[in-house]
Amino acid sequence: MDFLTLIQVLDSTIRLATPLLLACLAGLYSERAGIFDIGLEGKMLAAAFFSAAVAAVTGSVWLGLLAGIAASLVLAGLHGLASITFRGNQLISGVAINFLAAGMTVLIAQDWFSQGGRTPSLMGGARFEPITLPFAEALSGVPILGPIYSELLSGHSILVYLAFAAVPLTWWVLFRTRFGLRLRAVGENPAAVDTAGVSVVGLRYAAVAICGVLCGIAGAYLATALQAGFVKDMTAGRGFIALAALIFAKWRPWHAMYACLLFGFLQAVALRYQNIDLGGIVIPVQVMDALPYILTVVILAGFVGKAIPPRAGGEPYVKER
Repeated sequence: MDFLTLIQVLDSTIRLATPLLLACLAGLYSERAGIFDIGLEGKMLAAAFFSAAVAAVTGSVWLGLLAGIAASLVLAGLHGLASITFRGNQLISGVAINFLAAGMTVLIAQDWFSQGGRTPSLMGGARFEPITLPFAEALSGVPILGPIYSELLSGHSILVYLAFAAVPLTWWVLFRTRFGLRLRAVGENPAAVDTAGVSVVGLRYAAVAICGVLCGIAGAYLATALQAGFVKDMTAGRGFIALAALIFAKWRPWHAMYACLLFGFLQAVALRYQNIDLGGIVIPVQVMDALPYILTVVILAGFVGKAIPPRAGGEPYVKER
């Protein structure tokens, strides 16, 4: 692999890791507060559809982004209502959201656009355009550093930069602010937080809302930046891969970024190298496409017993009288 090819693969890695990173950070906020959320996939899918649909109708990608965030927040609210207010099973609630989003998006898309469950292709102002960083063209001819800056770091949409900026912001919020301290505490010992006079329900709803916003941005990125419209089940298991990355990272933001970049790299390699010939043995394209999912199973099998989740995770809080 020459240097230019490596830059292109890493460029694809960043693009493909962005929705995983946003969803992973979404799950990080929710699970740190004690609310397990396997409905990341459903919220991303709903956000992808509504962002693409509104962008196609209005021609404004920003209205599409707001619509995607709103759709994700509605599903996040349903999950919060079921698991926090009514103290239901959080896993079942997440599964229900995934099924609801999978069926609802195709049904509404077919009713609105009659294109087999997809939206029209997005063009112009209905899509997020790449941003060229300052001096990218001028520095492109500089050996090594030029291609890294002009090809790898420059040329991404604003949501890519937002996703990676969210990593240090999440670290600061969780580990350097009073809100983050309380959020982590409510996932470990909600009774102690309640005794201190802080609302456990309020903190958990705040975490679920942040999760909804980040999933909304992730879904909107899929439909309006990475691709040019919505197609059926376009999230393709990214919500579950994000959960695997979260477990692999042990609920830490910087480690979550590295895990998502690893998954993005495998996806980029699978797209770049298909039907590889190893001395007469041809590796089918299906094997390459399955690499991220194989890693998901390996991580869940190898780390789920070692990674210790928040102690109060998955358990509804019942206030003692």
